[in-house]
Amino acid sequence: MARLILNGKAARRFALRTAISNCRKEGFSLDVRITHSADDAAHFAEQAGKDGIERVIAGGGDGTVHQVVNGLMKIPAKQRPNLGILPLGTANDLARSLGLPMSSYRALIAALTLTARPIDIPSMDNRYFINMATGGFGAEITSSTPKSLKRLLGGGAYSLIGALRAWQYRPYPGRLEWENGEHDGELFVLAMGNGISAGGGLRLTPDAKLDDGLLDVLAVRDVASLRDMWGMRRELQSRPQKGTYVETFRSAWLSFESDETMPLTLDGEPCWKDGFKVKMNPLALSLVAPSHCPLISARPEAH
Repeated sequence: MARLILNGKAARRFALRTAISNCRKEGFSLDVRITHSADDAAHFAEQAGKDGIERVIAGGGDGTVHQVVNGLMKIPAKQRPNLGILPLGTANDLARSLGLPMSSYRALIAALTLTARPIDIPSMDNRYFINMATGGFGAEITSSTPKSLKRLLGGGAYSLIGALRAWQYRPYPGRLEWENGEHDGELFVLAMGNGISAGGGLRLTPDAKLDDGLLDVLAVRDVASLRDMWGMRRELQSRPQKGTYVETFRSAWLSFESDETMPLTLDGEPCWKDGFKVKMNPLALSLVAPSHCPLISARPEAH
């Protein structure tokens, strides 16, 4: 049996209800739980493990997937259900980068039938994320974009808010450390990718793999002028390992300390911290994904 944990805001969609009905008519055993508060998805996911459910499907946006992952990670590894995704959100960054269908029926069929494959799950202190954590200006944009604007413009809402705030940002000072390096100074953007994109399709860590045991990290240092901004944009295209403005690296862990609070997002969910440590939990969860998915290098796991 599979359990669909469905974001309550999407539950009334006609196409979705039709998709669920058709899947049941085709013989799939599908139990549905609808969320009404922010904590419901994690609670339903944790309960699914206790109920012996083999596959949990997160029906919603990246935030719903994030909450479901945090619920699943509370379950002992041997009892942890597989995770499928039914994308119903604004950005759907993880689902799109996995190559999952966007129509409700095709996505639900995929979530029910595709093979689950083991992936890494990073954690930041006591919270898990599956796709990406961002800090600094990018996180500030994501957390400040009104939900009504997200619904109206889709992923383009992030670009619009970013343009409006581009010259009102402030850098975030602190000490960044990782396996083979460190940086003391001011940061403009920090992206820690298990997946490749965030903020409605921004490919911040395009070479990341979900199962290589490493975070792909993009660190953009402070820019003080328009000339610096253009230089930063050029370096973002070439992605140097250690440029004037941009630095990229891979690491199994990363830490940040500061005297000031930095805005952060975990899979698009906002939080604020003056210090944190991120580490990888290798192959901690099995994710339902297409066999040709470029984000997963390992062979499919039989489930």
